[in-house]
Amino acid sequence: MITLDLTLPDTRYPIHIGRHLLEQVELLLPHLPLPKVAIVSNETVAPLYLSRLQAALEAKGVQCLSVVLPDGEQHKDWATLNLIFDALLANRCERNTTLLALGGGVIGDMTGFAAACYQRGAPFIQIPTTLLAQVDSSVGGKTAINHPQGKNMVGAFYQPRAVVADMSLLDTLPDRELSAGLAEVIKYGLIGDAGFISWLENNMAALRARDSEALQYAVKRSCEMKAAIVGEDEKEHGVRALLNLGHTFGHAIETGQGYGSWLHGEAVAVGMMLATAASAELGWLARDEVERVRRLLVAAGLPTRAPRMPLSRWLELMSHDKKVSAGAIRYVLLKSLGQGVIHANLADTLLQKILDEND
Repeated sequence: MITLDLTLPDTRYPIHIGRHLLEQVELLLPHLPLPKVAIVSNETVAPLYLSRLQAALEAKGVQCLSVVLPDGEQHKDWATLNLIFDALLANRCERNTTLLALGGGVIGDMTGFAAACYQRGAPFIQIPTTLLAQVDSSVGGKTAINHPQGKNMVGAFYQPRAVVADMSLLDTLPDRELSAGLAEVIKYGLIGDAGFISWLENNMAALRARDSEALQYAVKRSCEMKAAIVGEDEKEHGVRALLNLGHTFGHAIETGQGYGSWLHGEAVAVGMMLATAASAELGWLARDEVERVRRLLVAAGLPTRAPRMPLSRWLELMSHDKKVSAGAIRYVLLKSLGQGVIHANLADTLLQKILDEND
């Protein structure tokens, strides 16, 4: 097991990475103010892992409540969030009842947001079960639900007490979900580590074959980079925005095509392709570098072509992005492979050109 620490001005918490950690509840016990937890999961993950976690906790004298939600991005809304509150209130859970998020990014986001709101703040712990959640959404304290007009538009910055990334839980992850997680892994190389890009190119086959050593390194390196960035800029006033490479375009795809029709990582992959193409149009990348990024995304099993939408629809959707500042859409682009940069307001002609060439 590898343990990283995320250090912030007001808190510090561990990120444990390894295999067969689910039932090592000794990792959780120090972070429980009361011997009572609410395990929040979904209809896909719960049959696989909830009973194992609950049995291990109950063996240590921890009272467990389980809350099983419907699965899918389309359920990341107020109605589903209220199911968590209903269960907490029906079981007379106090403010110090710890919420455990056992699932992917949707479960982690909703459980964290519920914890931030319940009695004005309850503790929670992330136990991510997808690669995307292990390398990205479980770390850093972003919690939210979606709105029909924009993804993750209603939420809070609220940090977990701990993150436990059990690599063995990836054994049951569908191939499509694994590829979606690899999009976020690739993102870290593109924004801040050119050497990691080369490592990914050399090890992509091993990652997709679920080689344990390769996956653990990819998760470790991704979490190291995210922890360093979040530690510097918790509330996304500056450098943390770089973590959104591909997300302005990607969130537009998810919202415009209907939540759940594209996986988040798939939409981000296309967004990174468009951001890379825009960077080349600005003269920052060579055409062979754009092709290098495309090859890496394809090797990861990810799409690189955007769905057809008129430019006016893209602009409408992206105008709701959380990075909009003073009316300007801010994009994360690449000054070079391994160096992300924030850039405001791409010209409509440039956007139309990269969309036409991507078609």
